[in-house]
Amino acid sequence: MSEDKKDATVVKEGPYDWNIGDLKGHLQAAVDLEFWTIPFYMSALYSIKDPSSFAYQLAQSVVYQEMFHVVMAANIGNAYGADIQFGAPVYKGTEIPHLDFNLDDPNPTTIFTPYSAEIGPLDIKRLNSMCLIEYPDWRTGHLPCFKRNVTEYGSIGEFYTAVELGAAELVDHLQGNRNQVDIFDNYYNNFDQTGANISGAAVECLKPTITRDKAEGLAQAVNIVTAICDQGEGQRQGDADIPPEYQNTADDIRPGWTHFKKFDFIRMSKELPQTYEYEPAPGAKGRVAQDILVENFTDFRKTLVEMFSGKKTDGFGMQMATLGGNILNCWKNGAAPKFS
Repeated sequence: MSEDKKDATVVKEGPYDWNIGDLKGHLQAAVDLEFWTIPFYMSALYSIKDPSSFAYQLAQSVVYQEMFHVVMAANIGNAYGADIQFGAPVYKGTEIPHLDFNLDDPNPTTIFTPYSAEIGPLDIKRLNSMCLIEYPDWRTGHLPCFKRNVTEYGSIGEFYTAVELGAAELVDHLQGNRNQVDIFDNYYNNFDQTGANISGAAVECLKPTITRDKAEGLAQAVNIVTAICDQGEGQRQGDADIPPEYQNTADDIRPGWTHFKKFDFIRMSKELPQTYEYEPAPGAKGRVAQDILVENFTDFRKTLVEMFSGKKTDGFGMQMATLGGNILNCWKNGAAPKFS
């Protein structure tokens, strides 16, 4: 990173001029970005013909963890009183929500190119996009300027660092046990550990939920952000292994590998896995498969809104499995998956 750019992006000392609307907007943007990856990654995953392949298993583990990130980001949003929504993601050109990679120096798009933000099979364009999204934040310790325009962050690491700063400044707004969701507890046994906040008081800071108010809740929120980043999105320590406390303890074939490492490993393989062929304008069976997927994905988004607004829902797991089958059915019928 150039010295000029470094000087221009370091925050001033003292308050960062956040208001609660700014923070809620950033937290909704975090949910948007995490949720955007779900159809994008799932479509690439189910395009692979051989589900026993190493590439399939690596990609599948990232999909599961991205849904975990959606949950954790939404939990922080709810703790600060945000009204979390799940709109239909848009997949167009090279536009990845809330990030402008050209702001990074050096620009990672010069390495991971060509790339595409459009739904497609697991190919070099999609893999380059995945690597860009998960690109480790090499500028460890970098403090970003707060930007009310959430598209002005160069990396997801910078974005989440800004969120963390805003959350700390507005800690008096933080309320624990406000529509918190924990549906992956059987996959992350090490999250059950306890830690302490800055005052030394014991706090369940490694759970993916926020159960305390204000300063103690902030300790929990910071650990959630750290978990999201260290699992692969803008790592704080460069391209290091995932710390044990944030590793999947149930079914990850490489629990220590970050998202970036998994996607880059596939990208650098001598041969990519064989994927289904498709037509830009699919036939009748393909269009029917797309329509079914759109309908079920719309229902899934409604379930998520209900789940994070405190309503009891039982359909999450079954709906995720159904979406996987719908996506696979699109590919098998010569159609790219369609979500809206």
